[in-house]
Amino acid sequence: MRKNSVKNTRVNEAVREELSRIIRTEIKDPRIAMMTSVTAAIVAPDLKTCRVMISVLGDEQQKKDTMAGLRSAEGFVRRALARTLNMRNTPELKFVLDESIEYGVRMSKIIDDVVGADEARASETEEE
Repeated sequence: MRKNSVKNTRVNEAVREELSRIIRTEIKDPRIAMMTSVTAAIVAPDLKTCRVMISVLGDEQQKKDTMAGLRSAEGFVRRALARTLNMRNTPELKFVLDESIEYGVRMSKIIDDVVGADEARASETEEE
């Protein structure tokens, strides 16, 4: 199975959806923040490993606690995934913090600030 094949894309999406449901409804660990989402699941072509990209809305401590809670629940999540998805191999999960959403929001704010300052400077020069 090639890395970007249709089958691999479908497997990635199915794993992402199921992991999102498991994290949202089945894990009872209080360390996991309420605003935790699975942004991507990247399953290796041999179906042995899976990198799970996790986005957490909150401060740094909530992110650390959520990642610790997810790492301690890896076995539970993998068993739940094996029960619901009919795959030859249930991949070994590795949770990775995804900060791309926060980075995008921060960049958007910086761009808006620069555009606002530029417009203010332009209106000042027109008044003179």
